[in-house]
Amino acid sequence: MVSLVVATTCDPASINPATALLAKPGWHPGPSFQNIKSFVNEQVRVLQHNNSIIAEDDLDKRWEEATGESVDELIFLSKHTAVSNRPALTVHPIGVPHLREGEVPPQGGRPGWAAPPLPRMGPWLRLLNNIAASHNLLPEFEITLEGTHHGPVTNKPTMFVEIGSTEEYWKRQDAAQVVALLIWEGLGLGGGTAVGNWSRVGDKNKVLLGIGGGHYAPRHMDIVMKDDVWVGHLLSGYSLPMEDPSRSKPDTNSKGIGGTWKEAIKVAFEATRSAFPGGEIMAHLDHKSFKGWQKNAIIGYLSEQKIKVGKPDDFIRN
Repeated sequence: MVSLVVATTCDPASINPATALLAKPGWHPGPSFQNIKSFVNEQVRVLQHNNSIIAEDDLDKRWEEATGESVDELIFLSKHTAVSNRPALTVHPIGVPHLREGEVPPQGGRPGWAAPPLPRMGPWLRLLNNIAASHNLLPEFEITLEGTHHGPVTNKPTMFVEIGSTEEYWKRQDAAQVVALLIWEGLGLGGGTAVGNWSRVGDKNKVLLGIGGGHYAPRHMDIVMKDDVWVGHLLSGYSLPMEDPSRSKPDTNSKGIGGTWKEAIKVAFEATRSAFPGGEIMAHLDHKSFKGWQKNAIIGYLSEQKIKVGKPDDFIRN
């Protein structure tokens, strides 16, 4: 089983961290396929291509067909953009589970799909915060989660690691070094122990499925930053389209509310469950981001699907 770290030469926030990672010891050239270069170090493979990072679908299958190696996980390196232009280092799962069949995803992916979220995401967010602090990037850079969004298509556990939010910061070598060190330490290269390996053994198996909130999910992140909390998919409010035909009835049940919000929750839950076998998946709602009828409908649907709703203290072990 190998880990794929994917970078594109057309994005400085992608290729610069990859270059910094490859400058560390132990790498040697691997097989090339379909105009994609690879580099090998223990069980890690760095892939470099020249296309949009969100356009290269099914890299796991293509690698397996080209090499015969089984892919365990994918980590994509990319730039992040934000209206605020604030410097940031972000991590997030991928998918567009709220889109209907026939809709064209604006940033890759496939309608109604979400990749399994990589279990390393929560532990790596905390590790990223520590590495950034030790390299004096805080508080200039914000360390944050993002909601589930965009492609490329894959069915293996996946996460994005991004540098934001303008060209000035995409090119920052200190930020690239921090991301490279996150990959190096996080995957246990150089003799270290990998961070964020999922195990169903013991009581540290509570997984947060984020429902609601903004793109940066601050209320979900407050929980994930605590020790031992795992993070699954994070569905921001825009990924929960709800069409209430009778807003004058605040207690409208979930069956009367259109939109793709139920499909998005179901897909996100199932993908999260597949990534954390044996885990206790609990939905965490950003209550303040919902109107009363929306919250009632979502809680009702979660109950129908037998998805437990957790309060902040339910995720944190004493």
